[in-house]
This record gives sequence, C-alpha cells and structure tokens, in this order.
Amino acid sequence: MSLNLKNKKVTIIGAARSGIAVANAVGRLGGIAKITESKVLAEFSEQLNGLVEPTRVLIEAGGHTKEFVQDSDYVVISPGVRLNVLPVIWAMEQGIEVMGEVEFAFRLCPCPIVAVTGSNGKTTTSTLIAEIIKKSGRRVCLCGNIGSPFSKHVLDLKPTDTVVLEISSFQLESTIHFKPHVAVWTNFSQNHLDRHKDLEEYFAAKCRIFANQDKNDFAVLNFNDVLHKRMAPTLKANILFFNSPGDDVHGINNPNYLAALRAAHALGISDEVCHQTFAEFKGVEHRLEFVRDLDGVEFINDSKSTTVEAGRWALERAVKPTIMICGGLDKHLDYAPLKDLVAKKVKHMMAIGQAKDIMKFTFSDVVAVDTFASLEEAVKAARQIANTGESVLLSPMCASFDMFKDYEHRGRCFKEIVNSLK
Repeated sequence: MSLNLKNKKVTIIGAARSGIAVANAVGRLGGIAKITESKVLAEFSEQLNGLVEPTRVLIEAGGHTKEFVQDSDYVVISPGVRLNVLPVIWAMEQGIEVMGEVEFAFRLCPCPIVAVTGSNGKTTTSTLIAEIIKKSGRRVCLCGNIGSPFSKHVLDLKPTDTVVLEISSFQLESTIHFKPHVAVWTNFSQNHLDRHKDLEEYFAAKCRIFANQDKNDFAVLNFNDVLHKRMAPTLKANILFFNSPGDDVHGINNPNYLAALRAAHALGISDEVCHQTFAEFKGVEHRLEFVRDLDGVEFINDSKSTTVEAGRWALERAVKPTIMICGGLDKHLDYAPLKDLVAKKVKHMMAIGQAKDIMKFTFSDVVAVDTFASLEEAVKAARQIANTGESVLLSPMCASFDMFKDYEHRGRCFKEIVNSLK
C-alpha cells in the first residue's frame, strides 16, 4: 500500500495546485514526474513556478496523448479530473494504477488522519478540529480541499503529528485504500450535480470516506440526517453522533462545533480544551465574514457559500433586512426551497454571473431581483439602495469559476470593492 517511487515514472493529470504538489513529492522521493495538461502552456505556465525542480519534470501541454500517459508506473489525477476521461481509460487499459492526489499522499503519510467531508460546513469544522488539536499541545497539519494540497505537506510529517484533511466528493471518488482514523461527515444536501450524474452518485462518493475504516477507527455522523442514521449500522468504525439529544449538555447549537467536539472526543481531547478553542475562534475567511460598516450598513462576505444550504445558513443568521448578492456558475441545483426564507429575510436581490437569470426566474415572485454584468456593479447598486440598519450580503450559492479563479478570489474582490466605497 505504501509507495516506492525510486526511478518510477508518475504521470500527473492536471497542473493545478495538487498536481504541482504531487510532482514535487515524486521528485523528492527519487521518481520521475510527468505532467499532462489539456490547456496550452501559456495558460498554466505561471502554475509551473511552484515546481521545485522544473527541469526534471516532463510537461505535455495542449492535450493528452496515449503514449505519454501509458509510459508510466502510476497515474495520479487532480480533483478536477473525472474518472471517465481518456487518459484514465488509457492508463487502465495498460494496467497502470490510477489514484487521486489524496490517495497518493495517504500512502506516504506516517501519522493519523482526521478527514472531514460534507455538503456544507467542511472548512469551519476542519479549522475548528485543527485548532483544538493545536491547543491540546499536538502538532497538526490542516490541508486538503481547504486550499493547501495534502501532498505538499506529507513528506514533512512525523508519526506523532495529526493531519486534518478537508476532503470533497471529487477527491473521495478517486480514493482506493484511503483510511482516516476519524472520519467526519457534517451533512448531506444537493451539490455538484454539474459533476455527478445524480444525488445517488454524489452520496456514494461521500460514503467512500468510511470504506476502509475498521473497529479501531471513528465515524462522526449527523444525528439529524436520516441517511446518516440509516447508514450507521453498515459501518465498521465506532459511531459518534453529533446533533444528538445528548449534545444539549454542552450548550452548543452550532452543528459544526458539535462535530468538532465529537472528533476531539475520538482523539481523547478534553471538553475543556474544546470549549476554550470555541471561545477564541473568530471564524474562517469568506464565511459570514464581516467586512465593513459604512454609514450604518454592514457588508458581509460569504463567498464560500456555493450551495443552496450554505445560502440558507447565511440567511437564517441574518438579523437585519438584507440585500443579497448571489449567482455565479450554476451547479444544476434547485434554489426553490429557499424561496420562503428569501421572502422573509431579503429586501432586494442582486444576481450576477452565469446563473443570474436562473436566480431572477426563481425568486422574482417573492423579492425584487436585478441582474448585473459584474460583482462591482452589483455591490455599487446595493450600496445605493441600502439604508442604515440594513446589511449587504454576498452569498452566491454558486461556484465562482465563471468570473473568478475560485471562491477565495471572489471573496477578496468583494472586500476590495467594499473597502473602496466612499
């Protein structure tokens, strides 16, 4: 199950952050890294600046060739690469093992892993768990879908460390032997239906987080999720539910905090350490992040909201009349379940991006909806109609890739626009 890469050829499909991290790890282990990209070189040459030894990495740009892929001992795919693409098929035809970046790093990892997945709340829960572990006096590495690839850190870890890994369905579907000591699943709702053919496939990908666990491991599940309760008896790991009636004694009503508390219990960390961490926690960037108060109007950055349920979470916590900026790249989600809450909490909606017309069609019978060509236009229009005692909330409920590099880029742009307002 471990990897001996000395003089082995490892072909990496995709030159994004995780692909660059894999290439660097392969080089450090004496292997030969090869990267194949569908984009032309000019479109990803900047990313290659992350290579430690660029002259030792073979690059194929502008498309994939069978010869390049099949001249490999292993093939590693980036999270954005589907399992049914031609390069993966070519590798399998040749009997070459194909794995995702997380599986690659797992096979090199010397220490326990706490893996966190879910349709919403992954980043907050992962960050909280990492902070709890740090406060307990242990060394911790927070990585994965949160922004820093597992492979970037794995060769510098010690057996006494703990990895907290935020992991998406894209990353999970390409795992094979991946086995976290503690697996946390925050919740399940519609998401990524632009990638998965249906909810069943999406659910099955999430379930892979538990696939290789045994009686020495822990599965942290949401008591309020019917599918979680139904699945629990089929798992081999020890089950720890959060959001259960027994959680009342902790006086916490935030499910992300309760999930982190259960993970801490699995690691033998005291409630005292957890509650100290919760008291000091300031939240994560781009998740209901206060940006500025301008003439009595609050501006809130919730760029990390890329699902309907994330939008619900934001609006349920809104205490002021809200001007909501939403839209982006549609993930084929149904926004209609939010109509009642929008009618109650949203004074005006500003829709942007590829999904702006879908937002207008869905919500215009319960709230005034205007569409804009850019985020800047939407923010400036919101500023004009916002009154003292109201808030402007960026909570897109969509992916960002139609207009931005990622949700972080979108959030940073929002903050720059807001901070430039006179």
